[in-house]
Amino acid sequence: MAYRHIPAMPTEVAYYLDCQPGKIYVDGTLGGSGHARAICEKILPDGLLVGIDQDIDAITNAQKVLQAYASNVRLFHGNFVQLPDFLTQLKIAAVDGMLLDLGLSLHQLENSGRGFSFRKDEPLDMRMDVDTPETAGDLINRAPEDTLRKIIKQYGEERWANQIAHNIVSVRKQTAIRTSRQLAEIVAGSIPARAISDQHIHPATRVFMALRIAVNQELDKLEAFLEFAVDLLKPDGRLCVLSFHSLEDRIVKQRFKALAQGCLCPPKLPQCVCGQKSRIRLLTKKVVRPAAAEIAANPMARSTRLRAIAKL
Repeated sequence: MAYRHIPAMPTEVAYYLDCQPGKIYVDGTLGGSGHARAICEKILPDGLLVGIDQDIDAITNAQKVLQAYASNVRLFHGNFVQLPDFLTQLKIAAVDGMLLDLGLSLHQLENSGRGFSFRKDEPLDMRMDVDTPETAGDLINRAPEDTLRKIIKQYGEERWANQIAHNIVSVRKQTAIRTSRQLAEIVAGSIPARAISDQHIHPATRVFMALRIAVNQELDKLEAFLEFAVDLLKPDGRLCVLSFHSLEDRIVKQRFKALAQGCLCPPKLPQCVCGQKSRIRLLTKKVVRPAAAEIAANPMARSTRLRAIAKL
């Protein structure tokens, strides 16, 4: 089955990455390889793309989509936090640009069979990398109620986290919760009808997002990556991140702000004693959102938030 996905904000990504022939770029989240293919077209004839994805389906798809650029591409099955190891294998010290697209692909939602969507009746898996030991089903059926409550509240920012976690535990005492549809029905039944009518999203949206984040340790890995990413950029190297919800965007925004900040000394001191210097310049002073025309053509892009930096 074909791997379906439409890359978000391709024009803006191309602008902020500023891809040039002969340079080295990293796509840390290949997905459907739409961004990767666009990068390859700009770095010919002798540039290099390092492509990474933890979903083996994305790697298999990339081998086909990027076949015409095979001599300019190196693919790795893994997570972007492993980038230092991958670059060491390639004997590359630093790169000219990096891209992270933190969203789900259409393939994962529609065709992966891993229960990412509450609209399907699939096994509760939700693993990006199927070699990861714990599935969403394991978490739902084994985690204490307090743990479930914290996951749903913290990662899903779900108002009704207490009642949802309580009902999940009540149901699993009678029967194991195995499928995405089972879970979606439990969640919908835990939220008052008046609250559901006031929402513009499916009642299970936040819970499914929270479980996916927990199972894949998405926020922890993003924070870890941002700690070392600038070290692997050449001077004026670019980092562009596409996030899709407020938790991701907050992490990116705060880390970029810290990297851009210079001296922290009180203004009254005659000279700097802290030694802190700016490491990057912000290419996006404010978050960049997709244009109305793109949202109309690709509704999945509507929640995209883009931030970009360049290394000093």
